[in-house]
Amino acid sequence: MTLADAAGWIAPIATVIAAIMTAANLGARITGWGFVVFAMGSITWTAVGLSSGQTNLVATNAFLTLVNLVGIWRWLGRQRTYDDGGRSAELASRRAAVPALFTATGVAGMPVTDLAGKATGRGVEALIECASSEVSYVVVASGGVGGVDESLRAVPRADIRFSSDRLTLLIDAAAFERLAVLYDGDWPAKA
Repeated sequence: MTLADAAGWIAPIATVIAAIMTAANLGARITGWGFVVFAMGSITWTAVGLSSGQTNLVATNAFLTLVNLVGIWRWLGRQRTYDDGGRSAELASRRAAVPALFTATGVAGMPVTDLAGKATGRGVEALIECASSEVSYVVVASGGVGGVDESLRAVPRADIRFSSDRLTLLIDAAAFERLAVLYDGDWPAKA
């Protein structure tokens, strides 16, 4: 197998793995490393283009390498710094005599359970009232796989308990299921 043949296999494999890593949105580090793999893929695609005389492939992937370097800086540099800062405040609050903290961005993807600890869904977003700075409601996704065929519901603040590693419904499964399903672009002003 020649170097060009190897590059012809490495480039698409790296591109597919990187696409999965970034699309999964599993946090700044995974997304950042996805961009590292994307950069390896675009560099390898550039080598494929050079070895086969495909100027368009070289030009496209040279540009994509620059884009991927920005992604690396963004997700392994800046966003990682933000995530690490938030995580350090969460951990410090658990060890100190102060109320426990969690980051507002942490709601997205946070597991949601019922009072018995049974998985119910995952947090999508928390809507905060501007005047009081209090959480009005939390959008919870349930059902479906990978976002396909999932249902979104607005759970009022009074019906959900926050902790650093999960959200717990203070209503039973039947009451949760009775909450109105939210549709794209049509979330309520108040739950």
